Formats: sequence, structure tokens, C-alpha cells
Amino acid sequence: MNADVGTIRKGRKFDQVIEGARNVFLRDGFEGASVDDIAREAGVSKATLYSYFPDKRILFLEICKEQCLKQADAAFDLEKCDKPIDELLTVAASILVNFLISPFSQSIHRLAVGESDRFPELARAFYKSGPELGRERLKILFAAGVRRGELNIDDLDLAADQFAALCKTDIWVRVSFHVTSVPTQAEIDKIIAGTVDMFMARYGSQNAR
Repeated sequence: MNADVGTIRKGRKFDQVIEGARNVFLRDGFEGASVDDIAREAGVSKATLYSYFPDKRILFLEICKEQCLKQADAAFDLEKCDKPIDELLTVAASILVNFLISPFSQSIHRLAVGESDRFPELARAFYKSGPELGRERLKILFAAGVRRGELNIDDLDLAADQFAALCKTDIWVRVSFHVTSVPTQAEIDKIIAGTVDMFMARYGSQNAR
């Protein structure tokens, strides 16, 4: 089938398909999820499934968008919290690190990169719903810190990119190349603390509590 990112038809069983697909993709990843399993989990026929999503990649991308938005919304809500900026950054880093190393996120990345030549629309759609959205939400958090006098940032885009890169450090690379399948909590906590410490050393102001 020829996949078209915009080819999605909604109907009365659309939410049912999405929920079933989410369960299967989160459990088995993209490669391990079969159309038969998704249809069975969703309680619909394969014909119904294909009527909504003509290609498994399109369905996976829709789930990706939902999951990425959920993570971004969690980070966005931090901007409204009246807590010291280092505490907010710690929560943001925890959200980002744990998402980046999750099997689901790894599946998203492998699919987007692997299909980028044959299906560039998928890669671009993933970038907009994932990395780009995450950057915009981080910028909102940083801007709030600047307004409160806790951060000194002239270039919010650069700061957001640096924060995301610090969250990856080596842990994301090791998981991506299957050097480490499941990092320990101590390893995760080390990356989170190091991210916040380095970010605050560069951008923290004297008013940071």
C-alpha cells in the first residue's frame, strides 16, 4: 500500500481502533505488532482497520503523535507551577529521559529514520509531533523561568536543543544500539541530575532558588 500521512478516515470505531493499536504498539513495538493483533485487540475486522488506516505506518504515526503530545503536555504544565526552576527542570528532564529510552520511543525513532528515504512524509510528521513539539514546550518553560528572573537565556531555541541533548548524553545511544536494554534507575537519575546541574550552571541566575 502507498502510505499517505494525510489519509485517515474517522468513524464510530475510530477511537476503538486507536486504543487497541496503542495497547499493541506499546506492548510489541512497531516491528512486532501485526495487523491481525491490532484488529483483534481493537475488536474490529481487518477491513474496518484498513478503512481507517490504509497503512500500519500511518496508524503508528497517529499513536506516536498522541504519546508525544502527552509527554509535551506534562512538561507544559510545569510552566504553571510555582516551584523553584531547578525542581521544574528536574521533572522535565525526567519526563524526557524516560520517554527517550522507552521501547516505544525507540520504535518511533527506528521507523522514522528507516523510512526517511522511501517515506519522507513520515519522518517529517514525526519530527513535527516529536522533537519540534518538545522544543516548543521546553521554550515555554524556559521563558517562564526567564520572566521570574531564575534563568538568563538569550536564545531559547539553542537552550532547548542543548537541554534535550543533555538528556540523551550516552544513555540514549547505548539503548539505541542495544548496548543496554534497560538502564538502571541510578543511571537514569545520574543523567537527570547532570542535565539540570549543567543547564543551571550555564543559564541559572542569582535569583534561582
